[in-house]
Amino acid sequence: MTKTRQRNATLIAVALFGVAIVLGSACSGEEDDVWTNSSSSSGSGGSSSSGTGGSSSSGTGGSSSSGTGGGGGQGAAWLGCDALEPATGNIIEVTPSQTAQLQSIVSSAAPGDTIAFADGTYDLNGDYLWITAAGLSLRSQSGNRDAVILDGNYSTTEIITVVASDVTIADLTIQRAYTHPIHVATTGGADTLGTLIYNVHIIDPRQQAIKINHNQDGGYPDNSVIACSHIELTDQERGQIDTQSTSCYTGGVDAHSARGWVIRDNLIEGFWCPTGLSEHGVHMWRGGRDTIVERNVFMNNARGVGFGMATSGTARTYSDDPCPAANGGYVGDYDGMVRNNFIFANDSGLLSSGSGFDCGICFWSACGAQAVHNTIVSTGDMFSAIEWRFATSTGVAITNNIVTHPLRERDGASATEAGNLENAQLSLFVDGANGNLHLESGASAAIDQGTALPSGQCDNDIDGDPRDDGQLDIGADEIP
Repeated sequence: MTKTRQRNATLIAVALFGVAIVLGSACSGEEDDVWTNSSSSSGSGGSSSSGTGGSSSSGTGGSSSSGTGGGGGQGAAWLGCDALEPATGNIIEVTPSQTAQLQSIVSSAAPGDTIAFADGTYDLNGDYLWITAAGLSLRSQSGNRDAVILDGNYSTTEIITVVASDVTIADLTIQRAYTHPIHVATTGGADTLGTLIYNVHIIDPRQQAIKINHNQDGGYPDNSVIACSHIELTDQERGQIDTQSTSCYTGGVDAHSARGWVIRDNLIEGFWCPTGLSEHGVHMWRGGRDTIVERNVFMNNARGVGFGMATSGTARTYSDDPCPAANGGYVGDYDGMVRNNFIFANDSGLLSSGSGFDCGICFWSACGAQAVHNTIVSTGDMFSAIEWRFATSTGVAITNNIVTHPLRERDGASATEAGNLENAQLSLFVDGANGNLHLESGASAAIDQGTALPSGQCDNDIDGDPRDDGQLDIGADEIP
């Protein structure tokens, strides 16, 4: 079967991955706002206002730890994500000359204020920004994230800590935190809801780039969005990784006991160690629920997406018993969805490292997890493209994924598999060796070979192209 690829020219800017992310075309076929902050009860489930954009065939830029990136343009513009609406209400403008006062300015801000950063570098040198006011926004004045840099110089522990609801962090570069550039947490028994992290470039965290957890005080960090951002660990600063907590205590997004997060339209790259195994590009565990990970590009990470981890320990539980099949056993994640992602590795440093490319998508003690229409490619060895592990990984669905390496069922897990293509050849892709994972027009092993899905589950592809010709292509890309 040969199809003719016709992409809307406004969506195409061919570069590294052939992916540039745009708003307004969800996998579900719906269109939503970028995000509507909400302080509704955290028990209400996942956020529906995920912003939704599809992604086009650009890939774009940003500095790349793999050497295959390039100059990236200006924040959301290079991804194709729409700019946020201009700030309203009380706007507090700050300049680099006020860096020494930033901690006080942020801590004394009123609910609903916007702190607008003028272009320049803010050398924090141990100061941190602790957000306790609901509805506070931290944004650049220019909207150019590359022009505003919050630099922790590996002396500031957590550069931004969020313990209030409806907080927005947007249009900034945040780099060189001693621990976490951004930490979303809870305090005083209250939930932290409606966090929006948008068009942010996070560079070279010593630990995880975005940490999300509760503080054992009764509240949870729920119903939030990370979108249109670039999260990376570069070769230049790989030696700064924390190797004391574990042998490789770093990763992209690390969320404990969090419900209703949408992680979409991001580039996450470079999280690996020469020795030791990094955490995932995105990791949701200890009782997470209702996560959606969609339309992201994961480049040269030791592990791509992980739901769950252990078989015992501390985890959030739910009164409605969302996984009766677990029979009271330990569940690390409930009902998570991973769809329409490109996951790729070609970095010789990663592939020859002590742990190598471990897994693209990893479901461990993950009840009801779904991996749908993903493309997972490595030019070298990889242990598992997708794996599901441990007995409470039940009700798992692995559907319409194209992968160059094995799918693995491990240690008593169970899943329904349909429409997948294992051991795919690089020749099926436009440039499989360098990460453009769109299908070649003559990729007959994948084109029209997918299994039909219920309407609304994944109606559009990674580019926003509709899957509407009656036959689904396997993987994240649908040739129109």
